[in-house]
Amino acid sequence: MKREISYLHAINEALDEALKEDPAVFLMGEDIGIYGGGFGATRGLERKYGRERVRSTPISESAITGVAVGAAMTGLRPVIELQFSDFITIAMDQLVNQAAKIHYMYDGKFSVPLVMRMAAGAGTGAAAQHSQSLENWMAHIPGLKVVQPATPSDAKGLLHAAIADNNPVIFYEHKLCYSMVEEVPAGKYVIPLGKAEVKASGTDVTVIATGVMVHRALAAAVQLRHQGISVEVVDPRTLVPLDEKTILNSVRKTKRVMIVTEAVKNSGFGAELAAIIAESEIGLTLLTPIKRLGGAFTPIPCAQELETKAIPQEGTIVTTIMEMFK
Repeated sequence: MKREISYLHAINEALDEALKEDPAVFLMGEDIGIYGGGFGATRGLERKYGRERVRSTPISESAITGVAVGAAMTGLRPVIELQFSDFITIAMDQLVNQAAKIHYMYDGKFSVPLVMRMAAGAGTGAAAQHSQSLENWMAHIPGLKVVQPATPSDAKGLLHAAIADNNPVIFYEHKLCYSMVEEVPAGKYVIPLGKAEVKASGTDVTVIATGVMVHRALAAAVQLRHQGISVEVVDPRTLVPLDEKTILNSVRKTKRVMIVTEAVKNSGFGAELAAIIAESEIGLTLLTPIKRLGGAFTPIPCAQELETKAIPQEGTIVTTIMEMFK
C-alpha cells in the first residue's frame, strides 16, 4: 500500500526506528522531549522511550556536543539536535577539534559515531542569525561527513545511514523541506552515504543542486522543457563523501553544467564541484563555461523581498540556463 508522509514525519519515523532497534542510540537537544524539538521532529519519542534516551538539555550547544563526543567514544550512538544550524558555531571546538580528529589521533582505537541534526536555510524570515547555510564550512573539515537530503524519502534513508556510521555526521534539514510530502516506504531502509541521485533525466544541460535548490531546479526544468531545453538534475545528497562518478557521468552526457546552492557562492562547495569537473577529462569537452549560482555574499535579510533576492530562485535558474544557449 502506498503512503505519503512529510519530510518532518520521515525524520521522526527514522529516529523512532533507530531507537527501537539499537539500545545504544539516544537523542539529546533543547526541548526535544515533551515539546518535540524546535520543529517537532522528536514529537512523541520521549513518551515512548523515556527521558534516559530522549534527553532535553540546557541551552548550551557546546555542552550538548561535548557530552555527545564523550558518549560516542564509550560506544553509544548519540543523535543530537541543534534547533538552528547557525548554532553550530558555538560547538565548533568540540566538533572540529575533537569529534573530527579523535579517530585519526588515536590511531583508530576510538570512533565517534554521532549525528548532529540541524534545521538550516532561509525562506522563513528568521533573519541573519537563524537562516544560514554553513555546509560549505563543514565540508572543509577532514573527519566529518556532511549530508543534505532534499526529499522525505532521502531524509529517512540517509538518517538511518548516518546513525549507523562510525564517524561524526552533520545532517542538514532545510526548514522549507519539512512540510514537503511524498511517498516514503514504511519500515527501516538505508540510503548509503556517498550516493548521488539523478532526480530528472535530460540531455542538454546538467544542473547539480543541493538541499531545497533541488526542488527549484526541478521546477525550472519543467519550465525549460517548454523552451526546448532538456535539463538533467543531479542531487549529490551527501557532500562528504561525494559521488563524483554520477556527477561526471551526467556532465559527460550533456556537456553543459550549472551548479546551484543556497550557501554563499564565495569560496563555496559549488566552486569545489566546478573544479572537480574542470580538472577531469570532461573539462575540455564542455560546450559552455561552468555556471554557478549561490547565495549573495551578505547576511540573510529578514525582509521577505530582500531575503528572496539573496537566494537563488526558480526564475534565476531558468534565466541563467537560457543564457547558456544563446
